[in-house]
Amino acid sequence: MSDDAKVETKVAVVFASFNRKEVALECIARLRAQTRQPDRVVVADNASEDGSAEAMRELAWECLEVIDTGGNLGNAGAVRMAMEHSFEEGCDAVWILDDDSWPRRDALEGMLADDWDPEVLRHPLQEDPATGRFTWPLQLVHDDGTVTMASSVDELPPGKRLRSRGVWTGALISRRIREVAGPVNAELFIRGEDEEYPWRIEQAGFRSEAVRAAVLDHPGPKDLVRLGFLGRSLFLERGLSNWKLYYKVRNMVWLKRAQSGLSGALAMSVAYGLALMRFGEFRLISAWFAGVRDGLAGRLGRKDFGP
Repeated sequence: MSDDAKVETKVAVVFASFNRKEVALECIARLRAQTRQPDRVVVADNASEDGSAEAMRELAWECLEVIDTGGNLGNAGAVRMAMEHSFEEGCDAVWILDDDSWPRRDALEGMLADDWDPEVLRHPLQEDPATGRFTWPLQLVHDDGTVTMASSVDELPPGKRLRSRGVWTGALISRRIREVAGPVNAELFIRGEDEEYPWRIEQAGFRSEAVRAAVLDHPGPKDLVRLGFLGRSLFLERGLSNWKLYYKVRNMVWLKRAQSGLSGALAMSVAYGLALMRFGEFRLISAWFAGVRDGLAGRLGRKDFGP
């Protein structure tokens, strides 16, 4: 691919916003500072009540568009709206961010370097500024097909681009990938699209690559624990609210049923239940039960579950 062709690649940055005005404004500031400017920045605002949408529009940045979702669609619904709008407006790729995943100055330039291939999902590394470690453990796929996890740059093998899997935040999704894999599932609302969409992209035959030269500063969970269950790793954030735990369990149980059938979904359900009991999170048992029930039944969408 020639330099001219790379310049012509039209990239939209998309993220959802909900009542975190200063965080969203900082994300936009980081995007404006990019050495390779995005062609569009599309923010889907989930009916924020703190003036987020108005403050972003007041920036008067010509490539920034803030769209109103008409209500709280969750991260999944809002990102889907922003993605679909960007592709309808003629963009060749969308770069999915969170409002608090802030790209370093040369991140987008690094993502598009070295003959960007629309058949490959590229993504930056994500580092927690407080620890210098990865926000989430990065899954690396080796030549023999085995998968290992890296928690910091020091644990990465050599190479400018590394085969990876299971990445949502920071994913650069080409129009080609979107056409084959389909849109984001808005019914997951939150805490599920980050697992389901990368899996669906992989199932559609596309591979993913981590770009060493591109980095997002993205704060990690405060208390993440990794548990082994039936030969697999299960990650759980301690101290979650009822509603966050509900969506996490519901969506993961639903997804595991799609991936492995009823037995896999039941095993996932038991694993989360045992994890809650092991760490004394008995206050979340009702949320866990509701999540298991709705996940097994395929009842998705937004649910008013309480605090």
